[in-house]
Amino acid sequence: MGGDDSINAEGGSHLLRLLALDGQDLDVISAHLQDAVVRRGDLRYLPTERRFALALQRFDWEREEGSGHQRRLTALHFEQVLAVRHRKLNEHSDALHTLLAVYFVDNEKPSGVVVLEFSDGAAIQLDVECVEAQMKDLGPVWEVETRPVHAKVEDDDANKA
Repeated sequence: MGGDDSINAEGGSHLLRLLALDGQDLDVISAHLQDAVVRRGDLRYLPTERRFALALQRFDWEREEGSGHQRRLTALHFEQVLAVRHRKLNEHSDALHTLLAVYFVDNEKPSGVVVLEFSDGAAIQLDVECVEAQMKDLGPVWEVETRPVHAKVEDDDANKA
């Protein structure tokens, strides 16, 4: 996993920059992008360049607890993309989707499918020759009122004795 903790002159906060070359690297990117908001109009497949790119409004999970909540403009792109499919993705360009996870399912290594899974049941599948992705904070940061909340998993009654 490559990284660059560049300093942003505005407020001295870190601009995160991550590179993924395998499924484990992609898991790290996924953790940073959990609960990012994606606008349908900010998704682009560039078939001649074999690239899929998107802009996200990622929640800043690294920020210290109690210091306010922020989102950051972040770019994510995948190289070596052979095809793109999607399920339940709203076609309206202003439609918003909340990203839950990004993960890799291998076929015949190093090829496979990168899946971007959203909270509303939507998903994007990228057929890739290999995992090659980069996530980069672009700089703009803004305060938000709330922190994303995840439901707690209940204990299974069968496990209680």
